[in-house]
Amino acid sequence: MIFSTLEHILTHISFSIVSIVITIHLITLLIDEIIKLNDSSEKGMIATFLCITVLLVTRWIYSGHFPLSDLYESLIFLSWSLSVIHIVPYFKKNKSHLSTITTSSVIFTQGFATSGLLTEIHQSAILVPALQSEWLIMHVSMMILGYAALLCGSLLSVALLVLTFRKKMKTFCKRNRLLKLNEAFSCGEIQYINERNNILGNASFFSANNYYRSQLIQQLDYWSYRVISLGFLFLTIGILSGAVWANEAWGSYWNWDPKETWAFITWIIFAVYLHTRTNRNLQVENSAIVASMGFIIIWICYFGVNLLGIGLHSYGSFTLTSN
Repeated sequence: MIFSTLEHILTHISFSIVSIVITIHLITLLIDEIIKLNDSSEKGMIATFLCITVLLVTRWIYSGHFPLSDLYESLIFLSWSLSVIHIVPYFKKNKSHLSTITTSSVIFTQGFATSGLLTEIHQSAILVPALQSEWLIMHVSMMILGYAALLCGSLLSVALLVLTFRKKMKTFCKRNRLLKLNEAFSCGEIQYINERNNILGNASFFSANNYYRSQLIQQLDYWSYRVISLGFLFLTIGILSGAVWANEAWGSYWNWDPKETWAFITWIIFAVYLHTRTNRNLQVENSAIVASMGFIIIWICYFGVNLLGIGLHSYGSFTLTSN
């Protein structure tokens, strides 16, 4: 009873803190950066990480197994993984654009985990025989860490695509404006000269703005590539360890279970991303499109298949008790 109450308190405290942090991020997006607010948001995410860590340890103690046996526990661990990805650049004194994405992801996963939709599986139960293995920690933790890193990297690629599209749209609109001025040159030379002077007068502003946008695109590409590479490594280890565990539990390394199939599709998608990213003949946008597709595939693999409750991994949705 004490552990259950403590878990309930920690869950809502972590959700409240991360809600405040995302509010601070929204404020800093609307107005100029305030150093004190940024520092407070980083400390808030550290507090969230500590709360989720204590929550996982508490559930581990009173359940008697590592808390990765159902959808609720995996969501909490996913929040913990996203918090780790958030605070690592902070301790390295390296400012990145991961903060807004990781904070938003944590509030989504924590909010869903604490919602009434998963009330039935909040209580821990005895594991089914298939899950009573030391491979549980190795396989599931690697998969969740891989999902967290790949989700963050994919969202960075989505942001890169949005910025690139806006940049191309502004260039296209500016080019059309100049063409219209050239067509109107014969109708009014004075008006054309005035319009041209206005455009040239704003040239310094456009160049500075374009430089900042280009730098931001490069940083997003830098971080998305590295975060996705890390997630791909975790995913590979998770799939290999899962194959070994499947051979011990079911007598076969691969059964083409829906979860296994979608995990393999996810692995293929991000393998293609890494290939396109290392190919210098392809533009950055091509690899970002692949990563954006991977974002949808991850949610199908992690969340969609679990909700269907079919296949050998059906216990990933709800905790099954043994007799």
